[in-house]
Amino acid sequence: MQLAVDDDSDAALRQRVVDGEQAAFAKLMRRYNRRLYRVARSILRDDADAEDALQEAYIQAYRALPDFRGESSLATWLTRIVMNAALMRRRSTGRMAEVIELGAEPAMEQHGGARDENASGQPEQAAQRAQARGLIEAKIDGLPEVFRTVFILRAVEELSVEETGKLLGIPEATVRSRYFRARAMLREALARELDFAMEDAFGFDGARCDRIVEGVMRRLGEDNQETPG
Repeated sequence: MQLAVDDDSDAALRQRVVDGEQAAFAKLMRRYNRRLYRVARSILRDDADAEDALQEAYIQAYRALPDFRGESSLATWLTRIVMNAALMRRRSTGRMAEVIELGAEPAMEQHGGARDENASGQPEQAAQRAQARGLIEAKIDGLPEVFRTVFILRAVEELSVEETGKLLGIPEATVRSRYFRARAMLREALARELDFAMEDAFGFDGARCDRIVEGVMRRLGEDNQETPG
């Protein structure tokens, strides 16, 4: 049966791309851009590198689409291409692959997404959201790769255990264990950050301390000038 012209299913878009309609490929990219970017970034931990890897993966996918046989979903196929492109880019830039045993306690690394859905709000609130988002993204970046990618797909992209397992080619039990482990590591890292923040809460040194001392001394000086000699 011939597909309808206005059919925007993955299969229809793929066929339109094969038939030479590049605009259909643009639709596919917009459909999967966020998910695939996050997968690439979970491996590379760098915005620019993730964008470059994603673009390279798209070029590879475009050229390979005529040979796609549908043995997996198009989303799974694209995700694997992006993962391979990200891993290749990491190797080419000299990054060491992380080797993590599930029984080990990996150290959390420090580093720098959800979009700000209310960017037009109060500047102070926007700044606070940006700061909180930056902290969370930094702690996610600090997860070892095997946990980080699972967490991105499950918690950020909200894929099911089954979908995540298929995308990564790992058993569902492994998805569950890595996801719960990632959550535990994030809670621990964020709790440590909160402890440090509490120590600094309502700080009174620096500019505030100087301002109050100067204000009082100025007032005392004014009082002395007004007091008869």
